[in-house]
Amino acid sequence: MFHLKKETRSKQNNKENNISSVSSNPGRKTYLFTNQDLKRLIIPLIVEQILAVTVGMVDTMMVSSVGEAATSGVSLVDMINTLLINLFAAVSTGGAVISSQFLGQKNREKACEAANQLLVVTGLIAVGVMTLAIMFRRGLLGLLYGSIEADVMKNALIYLVISAVSYPFLAVYNSCAALFRSMGNSRISMQASIIMNVLNVVGDAVCIFGLHMGVAGAAAASLISRMTACVILTCRLRDKKLEIHIMPEHFGWNLPLVKKILHIGIPSGIENSVFQLGRVLVVGMIALFGTTQIAANAVANNLDSLGVLPGQAMSLAIITVIGQCVGAGDFKQAEYYTKKMMKLTYLINGLCCTLVIVTMPLTLKLYGLSAETLKLAAILVMIHDGCAILLWPSSFTLTNVLRAANDVKFPMVASIASMVIMRLGGGYILAVVLGYGAIGIWCAMVMDWIVRVLCFVSRYRSGKWKTFYSV
Repeated sequence: MFHLKKETRSKQNNKENNISSVSSNPGRKTYLFTNQDLKRLIIPLIVEQILAVTVGMVDTMMVSSVGEAATSGVSLVDMINTLLINLFAAVSTGGAVISSQFLGQKNREKACEAANQLLVVTGLIAVGVMTLAIMFRRGLLGLLYGSIEADVMKNALIYLVISAVSYPFLAVYNSCAALFRSMGNSRISMQASIIMNVLNVVGDAVCIFGLHMGVAGAAAASLISRMTACVILTCRLRDKKLEIHIMPEHFGWNLPLVKKILHIGIPSGIENSVFQLGRVLVVGMIALFGTTQIAANAVANNLDSLGVLPGQAMSLAIITVIGQCVGAGDFKQAEYYTKKMMKLTYLINGLCCTLVIVTMPLTLKLYGLSAETLKLAAILVMIHDGCAILLWPSSFTLTNVLRAANDVKFPMVASIASMVIMRLGGGYILAVVLGYGAIGIWCAMVMDWIVRVLCFVSRYRSGKWKTFYSV
């Protein structure tokens, strides 16, 4: 946790003097975060997000050398993987929110107990998901994507089984990383991410090009790298000098704490899972138009995600910052840091999206796919990153302010309703009925963003999110 700091210097501090805070020293204010605190939290998170996305791009590029059937198969399974990963991340977010709030209360013992419970819950959920994914792999792919080409299905089945084995390791890794972020120490999770992603890239090169394992090689490399990162963070989190640490000897079942974690995690998990499920279903619509559109969608997903990296990193940072402000009972600081971090998100997000668009002629050449596929991918990236400059931060980053204050049901309902009506309903009309294919799906996505912005900005401005937290 960032300790309370007294500041009287710089323009930032002059602004912060207007914030009402409790201080034992009359005439001076007590603040939760300095600019340096925020830099130490945010910069490693951005680096971590960049690593995750760029390695995803490298994966796709390497797999693309095996052929479009392999690329399409991996792309279809990665949509499922993303859905499940977001489920694990949502539960981890619940633990991070509770831990941050306990640190805001200066209740270190409860924060450590919450850490223990988080690892137990996420581990059990991930083992259950892994078992179901392996047992019903063919039915799952058939249900989500319908009738797909035989060679695409073959690659997808191989990739799904090996990926599923990594779910428990990935879930525990995400939980440990969330706990380090709750302490304001995102540097350690960044270091583990670097190791994990380097192993993944090296493993891809060896297994795909050296051993000629195809999609099995890509999945095996991911499995080994996730196992390694999980072990690293779990071991480091046992350090009792940390404000939050796990105590294996006390891995009991604390039902009240589990309920608190799941109170945040379940609505977030439902919201994220339905959102990702919606993405899977729209890819199923795209699959109706053939391998070219599936592959173009995969490439576009790789490239456009680079533009929204700052928003993704800021979403994680906001959990820590706003969670501690809420735990300390200081909503004026929560408002101040929300405005400050959202402005920063818009600035960097806009620069990154613009950079992705400008550099597309070069980056698209890195993919060994047909000219038709790359042309469609370029159009999809333009739609995504062009609109994301204005819409993405308020659509996705702002919601974590609400979650950090325990306002979780409204974001869940609003997100699901928007997904079903705009992205699925609108996507079906534009893509299937009107025949616009992938382009229609991505236009419906922008419609979904607009609705989310209207919902979440109005919710934040109403102030209702301040009424859900109680000690």
